[in-house]
Amino acid sequence: MTDRDPRSVLRSLIGPVYAPTLSQSIGMTATLPVIPLIALALGFSVPGAATLTMIAGVVGVAGPIPMGALMTVVGERRAMIVTGIVVTLTQTATLLLVADAVNGDATTWHRLGLIASLVVSALAREVWIIGRQAYLGTRLPPHLRARGMSTFGGMMRIGQVLGPLLGAGVIAVGNEAWVLGLDAVAMAVATLLVALNMAPGDDAGIRPTMRQAAGRLPAARSPNAPSLTAARAMLLTGLVTVPLAMSRFSRPLILPLMGAMLGLDGAEISLVFAVAAVIEIVMFVPAGTLMDRYGRTAVLVPCLALSGGGYVLLASLASPGGDMSRDAALGVLVATAALVALGNGFGAGIVMTLGIDLSPEEHRTRHLARWTSVNGTGQLLAPGLVAVVTLAWPITVAGAVVGALCWGAAVWAWRFIPVVTPAPPRGPFARR
Repeated sequence: MTDRDPRSVLRSLIGPVYAPTLSQSIGMTATLPVIPLIALALGFSVPGAATLTMIAGVVGVAGPIPMGALMTVVGERRAMIVTGIVVTLTQTATLLLVADAVNGDATTWHRLGLIASLVVSALAREVWIIGRQAYLGTRLPPHLRARGMSTFGGMMRIGQVLGPLLGAGVIAVGNEAWVLGLDAVAMAVATLLVALNMAPGDDAGIRPTMRQAAGRLPAARSPNAPSLTAARAMLLTGLVTVPLAMSRFSRPLILPLMGAMLGLDGAEISLVFAVAAVIEIVMFVPAGTLMDRYGRTAVLVPCLALSGGGYVLLASLASPGGDMSRDAALGVLVATAALVALGNGFGAGIVMTLGIDLSPEEHRTRHLARWTSVNGTGQLLAPGLVAVVTLAWPITVAGAVVGALCWGAAVWAWRFIPVVTPAPPRGPFARR
């Protein structure tokens, strides 16, 4: 496959990976805004409804390793098909459960049913994250790895824009619970695409394409690289990617709260997020090309530096007590959100690309599960960090802390990432 035209390689991945990713992302992101509303309708308190959003974070840390071990036994394709069917059935059942609660009185069983639904869906989606990464690891030649993974990330970002838009249309026709039906349909389409296009036997976890010492990094590294196990390299690389994940998951918390502090309303803040989403979608194509040509550091350092700069700049400009007109406040939020989005767009697919870089071919699925678990801590820590900081200080301090973490991670990325990732053919980290 390494001699094939890059466009033909990427086109061959549309059916088994990119189209299912887009469909799944549409359904999943459509449900995110309505889950708290459904929880309130089932009788949860406001803090209880907010707590439900932590389920995905807990599962993101605890779920990947056992799910990866299972997938190594049964294969990625089979695991994805089975869990895709499970999500489809689970979301359909949850739709019926919500409808029953609305027509009658919501009981404890209805609330327990929603919790069970969120746990099952979160575990199943972890299988899909690991399975697609493992599949791409076997199908992408090294010189196209970053472009292939950034395209994967781009499909997720497009879905994050289309999902809420379609969800809003479904709500306009019916109600919030109908969005669960949209998710069920989208997941059914994604599962069908995988079943039809991912050939049996393409499972990375049970059919490695290259035999390497289990747990050891591939040999094609920087000549100055120390001897590192994959597990140790992943933990050290997590010092880069966990702050990046915290930046990404803090954004929907910090930016809206700062916007409200500046006197902006919900519609204006939503507009800012729409502008940021467009910037991220535009960036995913050049991000992959830059990674393949100049190395992971050439993208990862600007990603963290720009994202961190956006948070620090917004924290500086949005300090409490400042006198700012509404237009100026909107301009500040747009400019800083765009800077964060530019950095995040630079990093489209970087975490998944690093996961493949750090995973030996043998037992790759298990290594990717560990990598997913490491990065899941960022999703879990982000809301906790914001909550703890804001107990004693204003939200601007939380933004400054996230920005500082990104800058610290950028410095570590500059020093460490070239050691454990393939040397680029050109640029400052090219082999001499």
